[in-house]
Order: sequence, then C-alpha cells, then structure tokens
Amino acid sequence: MACPMNSFHYNTTFCACNPGYYLNLTTNECTLLRLSAADWLVNSGIDYSLTFPATIFSFDAIKRLTQSQAVFLEATLLMLLSWLFFCFFVRFGKLRDGNGIWFRIRWWISRLDICFATRHWLDDQKVVRKRKTELGGTLSIASWIVFIGLFAALLYQIISKRSVEVHNLRATNAPDLVSFVNDMEFNITTISSMSCSNLRGLGTLVTGNPGFIDHRVVPLSRFANYSCINTSTGPTVTIKCDSCKLFQDSLYISWQFVDLSNNPAAAVGFEFNLTAKNHASKKHTSFVSGTLKNGSNFDDSPVTFRGSDSNMLKFNLFPRIFHNLHGLKLMQPLFHEFLPGSFFREKSQLQASLETPNGGLVNTTVYINFLSAYIVEIDNQNILGPVSFLADLGGLYCISIGIFFFILVQCEFRIKRLRNEDSILRKIRNRRKAQARWDKLRKYVIYTWGCSKMDNDYGNAKRDSSCCTEPCWGNRSAHKCRQQDILESISFNSKVSLPGEKIGFPECTHSQDVESCLVETTSKPQGGLSHSKGESALKFEGQRDGKQQSAGSSGGNNSQLQALYSTNDNTLPPPPSLEFKAGSEFDMAEIQKNLQSLYEYSAVLREKLVVAQSKLNDLAMKASYPKPETQT
Repeated sequence: MACPMNSFHYNTTFCACNPGYYLNLTTNECTLLRLSAADWLVNSGIDYSLTFPATIFSFDAIKRLTQSQAVFLEATLLMLLSWLFFCFFVRFGKLRDGNGIWFRIRWWISRLDICFATRHWLDDQKVVRKRKTELGGTLSIASWIVFIGLFAALLYQIISKRSVEVHNLRATNAPDLVSFVNDMEFNITTISSMSCSNLRGLGTLVTGNPGFIDHRVVPLSRFANYSCINTSTGPTVTIKCDSCKLFQDSLYISWQFVDLSNNPAAAVGFEFNLTAKNHASKKHTSFVSGTLKNGSNFDDSPVTFRGSDSNMLKFNLFPRIFHNLHGLKLMQPLFHEFLPGSFFREKSQLQASLETPNGGLVNTTVYINFLSAYIVEIDNQNILGPVSFLADLGGLYCISIGIFFFILVQCEFRIKRLRNEDSILRKIRNRRKAQARWDKLRKYVIYTWGCSKMDNDYGNAKRDSSCCTEPCWGNRSAHKCRQQDILESISFNSKVSLPGEKIGFPECTHSQDVESCLVETTSKPQGGLSHSKGESALKFEGQRDGKQQSAGSSGGNNSQLQALYSTNDNTLPPPPSLEFKAGSEFDMAEIQKNLQSLYEYSAVLREKLVVAQSKLNDLAMKASYPKPETQT
C-alpha cells in the first residue's frame, strides 16, 4: 500500500503522517500545520470605532489615509507650497494697460488681502489706512491655509481622542458576582485526522484546587451542555453554558482521544475559541481565539502530540462593568498559558509509539480561572472641554497670522518697491475704468442723438457744430418733429438762448421711414426772406441790450407781436424772447406762454412764406409766356 507524501508505514500496512503533519481528509494528503499572527484574536466586545454606512460607502480607504495627524499636515504643506509657487509665477506677468489676464489675476490676489490690509509699511507721521497689496493677499491666503490645516488636525485629535477610557479596580462582594449572568461557549478543536468516535471521558467537571478542601467533582451536564462535531481539521468539542453563573474560581474539564483500528490517536495542534455575551443584551460579545502547535519556548519545530501526559490550556475570566454603556456587565476571556503534554519530534519515535499498543492517548484539559477577587469598572473621561478647545484654536490662529506677518514686515522693509505696489494696480484699474465709462458715454450719445461721427481725441474740447440732432423715429408727422426740435432748442436756464444757436439747428425731413436730419442750412431765396444768421443775431442782441420786458399776460404779448410783425412786410421779424425766472425751478405756465409765442411767430412766418411763394409763382408764370415782338 502506497502512503501519501510526508508519511511513513507502521505495522507494515498502515500509514501515518510525519511529526507536525496531519492527514487532510478533503485532499487525502499530509498537510503541515502553519500558524501566523493573524490566527490570534482578542476582542473586548465593545466597538470603539465610528459607525459608517459601510453597505453604501467603502470607508476603509479613508480610514487608512486618516490614521494620524501627519496626513493633514502633509496636505496643508502641499497646498501652501502650491499657492506660494502660483503667486510667485504670476508676478512675472506683465500688467500692460490692465486688459490682460495677468492683471486681473494679480488684482484679485491683492483683493484677498484680508489679514494685513492695515498692517503695511507706513512712513512716520502717516495715517493708517486700509491698503490691499499683492504680497498681502498672497500671505493672507497662505496664513488661512495653514490655519485650516492645523484646525483640521485639531478636529481629528478631538474626534479620535476626545475621551479616555479609565479602568478602575475594586474589591468584589458576593452580590456583585451573582449579578454577572453571561452566555458562554467553549470550542476546542483537536487538529488531527481523528473523529468524534475517538473521544472518551468527556462529562466530568472538577472545581476547586486538587488536594485542597474546596476540591469537588460534579457532572458537566449540571454546568453546561456539551457535544462533539467532526470538522475538516479534526473533532471539535463544544461546551455551552446559558445564563452561566460562575460559583468557583477554578474549573477543570478533561477529555481524551484513544486509538481505533486504522485511526491512531495523534494531534498536531489545538484550535480554541471562547466567547462570552451578556444574557440580557446580546449585542456585545467578547471572545478570544487562537491556534497552538508547540508549547516549547526554545524552538518552533513541528511536533505530534501523543501520550498519557495531558495537554493543558489555561484561560482567565475576569468580570467587567461598563458604566459608559448603561452598566453593561460582561466577562472577558483571555488565553493565559499552554502546557504541552506528551509529544514526538522524530519520525522514528512516533513510529515506535504507533506500533506499541500502550500509550495511544491524546489527553486534553481545559483550565478556567475565574478572577473574582476584583471587578474592573470602565468609564469614559473627557480630556478636552470647550475652554481648552478655544484656547487651542486661538493659539493656532495666532501662530498662523504671526508667521506670515513677520514675513510681510521683512519683505516690505528690505524691498522698497513692495511698499507701494498697490498704487500701481489702482492707477491702472482707474485708468481702465475711466476709459470704459467714457466709451459707454460715447455709445450713449451716439445711440441717443444719432451722431455718426465723434472725435476720439480726449484733448479736443471743440465739437463739430454741424452735429446731428435726434432723428425723427417712427411714423411721426413733420409738425411733431418740428415741435420736438423747438422744445429741444429751449434752454431751461435763467439766461435767454441766443438766436444764432437756434438757427444753427437743422431742419428735419420726414417720411414714413426713419430719415436722418439735415446738417447743413439750405440756401435762402433772394428777397425779403434772405437774412443771414449773423444779422439776426445782431438784431436780437440790440433789442436785448436796449430793453427787456417780461410778458405780463398772454393777450398783451400777442398784441405786441402783431404790432411788431405788421410794421414792415419786407423784413423778417426777430424771434420772440424766451424768459424764465431765475433759479433751478420753473413754472409750466411760463413754458406754455413761450410755446404760444413761438407758435404765433411761426404763423406769421408762414403767412409771409405763402405771400412770397405766390409772388414767385406769378413771376414764373409771366416768364413762361413769351413777350410779343414789336414790328417795325
């Protein structure tokens, strides 16, 4: 019969694995028992971590990245260096006329000077005023980056270490121990190729210390329920105790595995798992678990346990009261020690033991030590209050502002061009805003009065005298357009408008569509209607210098106009004088009176124009007929 790898023959027909190897029933191969540090687990049953909705978001990566304050400090340093490098790079940009992107960036950086606006360089006997410079904006944001980074690190410290768990020990009384009611479970797996059919001797509980007066032997069924389950790694002995009350400090539970035909009693290690939970609140569970393969303190060589000496696993149980969890009472199991029994390191020794009918045993004993002399009381104590938090916050702010204020003072003290760099940016910006406002005004004038051409020279104060007035929009009639021109020609001032200025205004020609105003004055026909602009102005000035009288009533003014207009039919009368009271306010009655005078003046002009037109028509008709020739 061929044996698997890492095994040997005994009794010429049977196979057994080498020391430290066990037969894996799944693969039917001899497997070496290997252990790692992850096989040992201890849990107090209290979860101190923050609860996150792990089913929705995965916070494991975030927890790994934020395990210490160094992460926040490194991120702060990275942001600070990036900001300073950006501002240093921007300073090489040309300002030019203020329309470039570099000027806008540098201007907005200077607007960020919120911390050092009133702390810039000042000469002696100068008034402190708010000034925002580019250097001040750079250092202000840098100080806030440092402050926010340090504040984040402080918040992390407060959240992670906002309280300290304090453990107190006090001596116990019997009523205190009776109040501890826990559900406990012991699982001991013997790592081997055996099964539960090899199990013998389970069912006895020994209390007290052997040889002392408190030594007792009682059935295990009075203390707990027990069973054996076959697993892929070997038989597992399970002991369950519901509403368990520990009445003794020392408990011993023993069992053994014996040889069967073609199934010898041999083990390479032990695996244990002890749990305890409160009977009233099963939310919290404390446990300890691990794997044992060699109890030697000198080496870790693989061995096989077999023999009459018992393998003892020692556990401690101590009571704890969590005052921070509404007085939760919970037992904490801990693994204390492993005392190996009989074992073999060499293959020849193990082969000889398997061929000998005596000594085919694997004895196991579980020793439970109940530390009932003291009770551990656990409570939380806050180490950071509101006053200390405000003190830490103020200290961080002072440090952040103080560092960069020192840098600002040193830079402005040693580099003189940095002292007044805000004036350069303001001048460029004011010049650009003035230009934009002037362009806006020009556009408004062009749009409102319809001027097609304006002088772009800033120093030219003279404007074209033939500038167009507002065109007549829409389907308005010529009479309405003339009325609007007359209204615009009235100067609402205490002084009388000059007729020369009025004659210089163009006449509007209208049709159904929008037409522009005529800029040039039309030539006058010869006769009584041909009067130049200068002559009218001289006549009006002579009349105004001679005597000016205010109109008392509308009737008196009309009679004077009629008398004036009828004196000489061959000359055009001067326009009526428009007078207003001194001051910024004027009366609507005066406007109506002046408009009435202008209307009557226009009516007289129309009559004279009609007469002149009729005369011209007569002359044209006479010229069209040929004169009769005289016969001689």
